[in-house]
Amino acid sequence: MPQKVEIISEKRIFDGFFKIDEAHLRYQLFNGEMSPELTRLNFNRGDSAAVILHDPMLDTLIMTEQFRYPTYTKDHAWVLEIPAGTIEANENADPMLTLRRELMEEIGYRVNSFRKVASFFVSPGGTSERIHLFYAAISPKDKVATGGGLAAEGENVKMVTMGVKEALYKITTGDIMDAKTIIGLQWLHINRDTLSPMPGR
Repeated sequence: MPQKVEIISEKRIFDGFFKIDEAHLRYQLFNGEMSPELTRLNFNRGDSAAVILHDPMLDTLIMTEQFRYPTYTKDHAWVLEIPAGTIEANENADPMLTLRRELMEEIGYRVNSFRKVASFFVSPGGTSERIHLFYAAISPKDKVATGGGLAAEGENVKMVTMGVKEALYKITTGDIMDAKTIIGLQWLHINRDTLSPMPGR
């Protein structure tokens, strides 16, 4: 299996909320030889954490809906998705810190116990972003604040509750098109018969 990568040069060509890095490199081919020099771009926006919020007693999900400009350009302006957020620098060692913060900000839920599901790259041909996906069992008593997102950041987040079967159906209709949400729902569909409330409930 090829393992060698030769970085000839790297530079940051855009440094805003998101960052873009340009690299000139060579990498080892499957035949053992080195590739010619290539130019590659990396859309570097950091990693994210997301959570499947599931009430196993009612078999319902808590999701969010909010305006997304990038998907607006593809005629899908308001996106239905599982709660998620960008991992900040002081949260890198523990993505669950991100989830606790985001859940309070977006939907007003306090959740302490999470189960790791998977980590995956969003679009490995263009971005280094990984999403760390978790599962959490919840109940109505975990709703302790209003949520709605941070107005200072232009957020306007609606909390949506729906049954698991309905959510799975919305994948087939195109009402759910977010990749992390589809992955999470498919994992839940496979595993939900074995799930029970977290210890202490």
